[in-house]
Amino acid sequence: MQKSISVMLLSILCLTAQAQLPLPPSGENYQASVTQMIGPVKVSIHYSSPDVTAPNGESRKGKIWGAVVHYGYIDQGFGTSKAAPWRAGANENTTISFSQAVSIGGKTVEAGTYSLFLEVQADKEWTWILNKDIHSWGSYFYDPAQDVIRVKAKPEETEYTEWLTYGFTNRKRNTATAYLQWENKRVSFAIDVPNANELYVASIAQTLKGSTTGFTHEAYVQAAQFCVQNKVALEQGLAWAEYALTDGFVGRENFNALATKAQLLTALNREAEAETVMRKAILHPTASVQDVHQYGRSLLNTGKKEKALEVFKLNAKNHPEEKFTVNVGLARGYTAVGDKKNAIKFWELAIKNIPENQKQNLPAYEGELKKLKG
Repeated sequence: MQKSISVMLLSILCLTAQAQLPLPPSGENYQASVTQMIGPVKVSIHYSSPDVTAPNGESRKGKIWGAVVHYGYIDQGFGTSKAAPWRAGANENTTISFSQAVSIGGKTVEAGTYSLFLEVQADKEWTWILNKDIHSWGSYFYDPAQDVIRVKAKPEETEYTEWLTYGFTNRKRNTATAYLQWENKRVSFAIDVPNANELYVASIAQTLKGSTTGFTHEAYVQAAQFCVQNKVALEQGLAWAEYALTDGFVGRENFNALATKAQLLTALNREAEAETVMRKAILHPTASVQDVHQYGRSLLNTGKKEKALEVFKLNAKNHPEEKFTVNVGLARGYTAVGDKKNAIKFWELAIKNIPENQKQNLPAYEGELKKLKG
C-alpha cells in the first residue's frame, strides 16, 4: 500500500515538472501582445496566435470560420460551460487591459483586465464579449453572468493573414479601433476615451506636484498652454500661468507666460484683462519680432483688423533694424483695412529685403502685390 502511494505521488510530481518545463506552447500557438496608447490610457491585448496551417502541416484555408472556429455557442465537452463562445485566440484566455476607464459601445468599462471572447456567426453580426473571469483556460468555464459588456461587430473581408493577429487602427487622442484579423476576415470594435484631455490635466497636475519637473518655470507655462489649446480646465490653466509668472521660485515674467495668460483670459471671456496682459506681453523685452508678428496675424484671423494693424505698427517702431517681417506685417495690416497704397508700399519693401530663408515664399508675396496692383 505504501509503495503504491509512493508510485502515485512520483507520477504526479513528474507530470507537474513536465508541465513547468519551457516547452513550445500547445499547437505551436505562440503568445503575443499588442499595446496602444489612446491619449493617456494604455490598452493591451495578450493572446495566443494560431496559424491557418495546422501543426501537422495541413492547410486549413477555407476551414477556419465555422470549423476551426465554431459558430455560436457550443458545449466543448469539458468544463462547466455548456454554451461557450470562441476564446478569440488559442490556449489560455485572450485578455484585454485598460490602465484607466474607457468607453466601448457607449458603455463605461472600468480600468482592469478582462477576458475577451467572440461569438462568431455564419451570416449575421458577431459579438465581442468582455468577461471578468481572466483565470480560466479558454472558454471552457465561460459564465455569461461575468460578462461586463457585449458589442456587436460586422466582420469584413480582408487580405489573407496566416497568423491570427490583433492590432489597432483609427488611432487618435480620444479613440482607437481594436481588431482581430485571421485568414480572410477582420472584426473590430472601437475603444473611446472621451475624457482624454481631462485625464491629461489630472496627470499633469500630479507630475507638477510629484516630480522635479514641477520646479521649472517652463513646465507651468506648458501646462497652461495645454489647457488653452484644448479648451479644458481653463481656470486651472490660468492658475498655472499665474504661478509661472509670480511664484517666488519658478515665477518669471516673459512673453510666453504673459501671452499664455492672456489667451486663457480670452477663453474665459475676460477680454479687458486679456488685452491688458497681452499689451504687456508684446512690449516685454523678451518679445521677439516673430512673437509680435504672429500675434498680429492671430488678430487678423479673428477679424480684428484695426487692432492687428496697430500691433504691426508697434512691431515696426520697436524694431527699426528689421526690414522684412515688420514690412510683411504692415502690408497685411493695410491690406486688411483697405489701404491699398500703403499695402503696396510695404509689400514692395518686404520683397526688396526678402531674406534667403524666405525666398521659397517669394511667388506668394509677389502674388499678393499683383492682386493689389491689379
